[in-house]
Amino acid sequence: MIRLEKVRKTYDGQKNIVDDLDFEIRKGELVVLVGESGCGKTTTMKMINRLIEPDGGDIFINGKSIKSFNKNELRRNIGYVIQDIGLFPHLTVRKNVSIVPLLCKKDKAEVDRSVEDLLRLVNLPPEEYADRYPGELSGGQQQRVGFARALANDPDIILMDEPFSALDPITREQLQNELLSLQEELHKTIVFVTHDIDEAIKLGDRIAVMSEGRIIQFDAPEEILKNPVNSFVESFVGKDRLWKKPEFLKAEDVMNTKVVTIGQNRSVAHAIELMKMHNTDVLVVVDKPTESSGKILGVVGTNRFKGVGDNTIKMKDIMKSDFPRISKDMCLVDVLKIRKSSDTLYSPVMDENGRVAGIITNASIISVLTKYIPDREDY
Repeated sequence: MIRLEKVRKTYDGQKNIVDDLDFEIRKGELVVLVGESGCGKTTTMKMINRLIEPDGGDIFINGKSIKSFNKNELRRNIGYVIQDIGLFPHLTVRKNVSIVPLLCKKDKAEVDRSVEDLLRLVNLPPEEYADRYPGELSGGQQQRVGFARALANDPDIILMDEPFSALDPITREQLQNELLSLQEELHKTIVFVTHDIDEAIKLGDRIAVMSEGRIIQFDAPEEILKNPVNSFVESFVGKDRLWKKPEFLKAEDVMNTKVVTIGQNRSVAHAIELMKMHNTDVLVVVDKPTESSGKILGVVGTNRFKGVGDNTIKMKDIMKSDFPRISKDMCLVDVLKIRKSSDTLYSPVMDENGRVAGIITNASIISVLTKYIPDREDY
C-alpha cells in the first residue's frame, strides 16, 4: 500500500533529518513510528501526504509515486489527525466533519447521512453533538470529531500525528481503545506517530523504532520486546517492559524443546532407563517414538510409577492422557491459567499437526521469565 524507497530529507543542506528510509506499510495495517523528539518520525509521516517534500528518494501509494498526484487531490484522499485537532471554531461539528467531502463535490444529502453515521461511529450521537461548536466540547470529544473528519471522505490511508498526547490519561486510554475497535471494523491503513512506547506497543500491528532519521527496528511489538536488535532499542523500550506485558509471550517462548519421547507400548523399565539416560523426570508419550512424527498421546512423570509393581506395564496404561492441549502460539497468560486450574506439572506443547514441539514445566517458565525481571538496582 505505502512504500518508501531511499527517502531523504534535510533542513539545513547538511544533516539528514530523514536518512535513506526504506520500508513498506501493508494495506489495512496500523504502523506506529516511535522515537525521541527530533528523530524524524513526524517528518516521515508528513512526506506521505506531501505536507513536506522529500529531498531524495520516492514514496509510492498502491505502486504510484506521490509525485504524480496533485497535492490537494492526494491530501483529500488521505485522512489526517493531529495533536492540536485543528477544528474550525466557527463551524458546527456537522460542518467540520463534512467539509472535505463537500469540497469533493459529493451530494449534500448523502454527506449529511454519512456525517451522522460517522458521529455515531466515534461515540458522539449526532442528535446531541452535530450542531454544537468545538468550544462546547471536551478535548476528548474534539479529538473524536477530528477522527470523524479524517474518515469523512472514506480514505484508504489515515495519518495520525500524536493525536492523544495532549489528553489526560483516562481520556487517552479511552480513545486508544476506541481506535483499536474502529480499526477492527474499518481496516484502514494507519500511520501513527508517537513518542510513547507504551502507546506504540498497545496500538501497533508493527512498530518502527526511529533514531537520527533512520529506522533501527521495524517489527511486531512482541518481537521488539523479546528480541531488540541492539542496545538502543533495548534501552528505548525498557529492559523490564516485557515483564509488564506477559501477554506477548507465547507457549513456545517458555517451553523446553529438549523433549524425551517414548512409545505408548514401551514398558516402565524402559521408561526408567530413558529418564536416567537423559537426566529427566518426564517423558512425552507419542504414537510413534520419534520426535519428528510422533503425535502426543500423554505424559508420564516419575509420580506415575508410584505403586506400579510390574516393570513390564506399558506407558499407555499409566500415562496421563487428560492433559490440557497447549499450542505453540497460546498466550503465556492463558497457559498459566490452564496450568493452575488443571494442577499440571508437565504441559506438553504441540504444533499445528498435534506433534510434540516442547514441554512446559515450572522450571522452564522461571528460566525464561528471569531474563525479563528488572535488575535489583532498577527499583
